Amino acid sequence: MSEISKDPHRTAQPQHAGPERCFLVFPPELVKTYRFRTNHKSKEPCTLHPSSKPSPVSPGSLSPNGRDISQCKRTTVSTLTAVLTMEMKQPMMMNQEKEKEQESQENGRLVADSVAEKGQKSCSGPGQVSNGYPSTSPQSPRDGAGAGTDRGSTPGTFRTLVVQQTSLDPPRETWSKKMDFLLSVIGYAVDLGNVWRFPYICYQNGGGAFLLPYLLMAVFGGVPLFYMELALGQFHRSGCISIWKHICPIFKGIGFAICIIALYIAFYYNTIMAWALYYLLSSFRATLPWTTCNNQWNTPNCTHYLSTDLNVSWTNNSISPAEEFYIRQVLQVHLSPGLHQLGWVSWQLALCLLFIFTVVYFSIWKGVKTSGKVVWVTATFPYLVLLILLIRGATLPGAWRGVVFYLKPDWNKLLTTTVWLDAAAQIFFSLGPGFGVLLAFASYNPFHNNCYKDALLTSSVNCLTSFLSGFVIFTVLGYMAEMRKQGVETVAKDAGPSLLFIIYAEAIANMPAATFFAIIFFLMIIMLGLDSTFAGLEGVITAMLDEFPHLLARRREWFVLGLVCVCYLGALSTLTYGGAFVVKLFEEYATGPAVITVVFLEVIAVSWFYGTTRFCNDVQLMLGFAPGVFWRVCWVAICPCFLLFIIGSFLAFPPEVRLFDYLYPFWTTVLGYCIGVSSFICVPSYMVYHLLTTKGTFKQRLLKSITPEASGSSGPQRDTIVITNAV
Repeated sequence: MSEISKDPHRTAQPQHAGPERCFLVFPPELVKTYRFRTNHKSKEPCTLHPSSKPSPVSPGSLSPNGRDISQCKRTTVSTLTAVLTMEMKQPMMMNQEKEKEQESQENGRLVADSVAEKGQKSCSGPGQVSNGYPSTSPQSPRDGAGAGTDRGSTPGTFRTLVVQQTSLDPPRETWSKKMDFLLSVIGYAVDLGNVWRFPYICYQNGGGAFLLPYLLMAVFGGVPLFYMELALGQFHRSGCISIWKHICPIFKGIGFAICIIALYIAFYYNTIMAWALYYLLSSFRATLPWTTCNNQWNTPNCTHYLSTDLNVSWTNNSISPAEEFYIRQVLQVHLSPGLHQLGWVSWQLALCLLFIFTVVYFSIWKGVKTSGKVVWVTATFPYLVLLILLIRGATLPGAWRGVVFYLKPDWNKLLTTTVWLDAAAQIFFSLGPGFGVLLAFASYNPFHNNCYKDALLTSSVNCLTSFLSGFVIFTVLGYMAEMRKQGVETVAKDAGPSLLFIIYAEAIANMPAATFFAIIFFLMIIMLGLDSTFAGLEGVITAMLDEFPHLLARRREWFVLGLVCVCYLGALSTLTYGGAFVVKLFEEYATGPAVITVVFLEVIAVSWFYGTTRFCNDVQLMLGFAPGVFWRVCWVAICPCFLLFIIGSFLAFPPEVRLFDYLYPFWTTVLGYCIGVSSFICVPSYMVYHLLTTKGTFKQRLLKSITPEASGSSGPQRDTIVITNAV
């Protein structure tokens, strides 16, 4: 009978000159079994008939069950391009001429059982298929065979039918350059958290001693998750929703949960950039407004304290003009008593946020072709500014005090659970797996791109940037401590945005050329945020376009516009007088626990249901080598334990949320958990929906729900199935 093997590395080219080829396009879902017939002495193209109903058809076309496939709709996604290569072999027994004459009539028949997803139209001409897309191979034996085609008349021939699965849809968009992808991933991973969160957590958890748990968590937890998502996105070439049909269909709710989490992040994250834009616009003046106490927003406790004011003393009741500018002018928090009464929307911040979203829209509306060019500025400019600020900070008096405080190790801290928890959470949120961004970015890579090197390079750059940011921040904190005659721990009591908008802004105001440093610093803050916003929204856009291609593929610009409008309207609550309280609530509850739980389920689905063996085979198909034992162990055991450790610690020790003098009441904690659950609820809800809508018994439904569907356009662009007649 016939032997069937699937060999993606085997080419369709014959080993001898002048093969006879036949190129056919047919919808495989119409007929499962086909019988191939050819006349060796004829140079006419071959014909393909259904084995159940052989009937003559015109050369180069196919009419399964009497239906001309040229009439099929263009809504089908994939086709099978059948390529017949007949390799000639001289008969080994020349004395059985009669049997060989009978055999020569039969060995032109080949039964090929091919199972595929969808079909398309037939070939319409040489070098072109009927839907207008060019074929990559000649359409007739004259084009590909040449003079050697007559060798096919030799009896006793072995014939090979090579079926290539290909897509006749427009090819998936790809990055213009490899550097576009790398800068986009680096810009996404290096965000505001690298500048304000890592330095604070580092000195709070033992200084230089914190680097040990941080590196361990990166090697055994963060980087393996980072590598896994890049490999998944590049192999399956799908967003965070549609990719699950190729991995484990019942977990498709993870993709919807990721999209909702990304929306929550867009609601509050861009507001921080609106604050930075407000500061930037306020910096275009000779005297920075947060350096004086004679403004309408200042209070009697405002203390004008510069390095030249030797007669002014700093007390515990003193409030810097930078703090009052941030709290009373930018945020206007003093006009809101808390979350129960947010107050009106600040029109200044509303305009700033509108400008931010306008920039975001025109950067991503055309896809990675445009955003890949924008990141050449937004991803590289922050490094230039960090270098300038590091050099300037190192020359300030007292800078060494901040560096010593930053790096002085406290090894006793390593005995506490909090240090390891903070290290795990910091590396996880810094690298950013689980937000759908890495899947989306990697899906636009060439199939054989070395995502292993990309994962190591970008994750290393991210960690080094965090470490560098610590020097930039603490040289300035040491300078502030020297100026106030206080300890560094007293000056560095504020974390989060306050560290940037109060402490660092005040330090800049005390420097020579303060206006210049203020402009480049807040430009850096805006660009750090823009990169992450580009990435977060691109993850949602890619997921929705891949899930609903017929509805949204041709309407990307309008869909992106609608998405940006939704994000802007959702962010209005963060622009109120109490908007800072909303930002803190979203940051603590809406994203953290939910995304960690989602990533935990993602690792379980890939490692235990899809299987590390299958996943490693996919990686080997892409890269030419399989992941080693270290990566397999990390994906199967260490990463799930790493994530469970974070989840368990969060549930066991819920954070006490406080902002300025406002302690969040209990009902806000309940509200925060409800916001977090609202995204995660998509996972069990889709599981129930999938089991109810799948046909069959419960056992059949369950088995089908955890079985990957046949991959169409995912994986390599061509899947070669070699069928050899052995009669």
